[in-house]
Amino acid sequence: MSAPAHLDPRLLRAFVTVAEELHFTRAAVRLYVAQQALSRDVRRLERELGSELFVRTTRQVTLTADGERLLPYARRVLQAQDDLLAAAGQARPLLVDLNSPGLETPRRVLHRARELAPGHELMARYESGLTWAAGEVLAGRLDASFGRFAGLPPALRAGLGHQPVRYEPMAVVLPEDHRLASLPEVPLAALAGETVYAGAGNPRTPEWTDLARLLFEGRDIALAPPAPLAVGDEEFQRLMARTRHPILAVVDFPELPATVLRPLVDPVPLSPVSLVWRKGLVHPALDGLRRAAAVLAAEEGWLERPERGWIPADDAAVMTTV
Repeated sequence: MSAPAHLDPRLLRAFVTVAEELHFTRAAVRLYVAQQALSRDVRRLERELGSELFVRTTRQVTLTADGERLLPYARRVLQAQDDLLAAAGQARPLLVDLNSPGLETPRRVLHRARELAPGHELMARYESGLTWAAGEVLAGRLDASFGRFAGLPPALRAGLGHQPVRYEPMAVVLPEDHRLASLPEVPLAALAGETVYAGAGNPRTPEWTDLARLLFEGRDIALAPPAPLAVGDEEFQRLMARTRHPILAVVDFPELPATVLRPLVDPVPLSPVSLVWRKGLVHPALDGLRRAAAVLAAEEGWLERPERGWIPADDAAVMTTV
């Protein structure tokens, strides 16, 4: 192997991950990159070193003798980089907004990240909606959040990075004696004539209200007018009991007394969820959070859109362009 003047640590991380997995697809999932991009990085490193590091066949990937020699040195370089970041103050807790207690997608990503990055502290916060949280992220009071990235104003999006996590099927919360409560699934057409609450007037969640407006358009479903912001389950239930409006939600919405949660179908409306962070943020726990999101998305098929799924065109474009 020849010794180049400079080596990009990203190329070394690609090499080490493939060496540990001995599988390009699994390594790409760990690094939340496309397999083609990972292969390009490994080949670039091989060109810069003037040596093949892997033997690739259709059935397996193995290290060459040069790859075996390089591996312990590459690991030491990457550990030194992590130590440097920690010494520069990057070892502080990563503050991660989960929107609201009980929402499964952000909570599961955070829990998996804690498993994948046990040496780093990830602290949960609850800011209710991505629009509000994005401002906190840009101000440095939060590090990451989850939600509908396409629903943010362009001025906010310009300062943020994002990673698609899930097309989350949407649902409706109904009073248990509602005319549709006995159905196992609620066709969208069955909501015609209903007034559905979707957070109108809540300054923290306009991206959710906008998604509802697009969904209801042309379907004779009215958007419920602004209501006083209910804080806490008890207040939320009291307000729902008074208005009796169905509530637009997602399939993992937490259970509430005297209500039922029913998936929406024909078509299946999808809430696009991204992991969002401040551009330029360098923190080892953010790497763990992004890796956790990618691993769960791959394991659970979160980024596979149902055949009859509904999503606005702008959202579809954002979720496939990073």
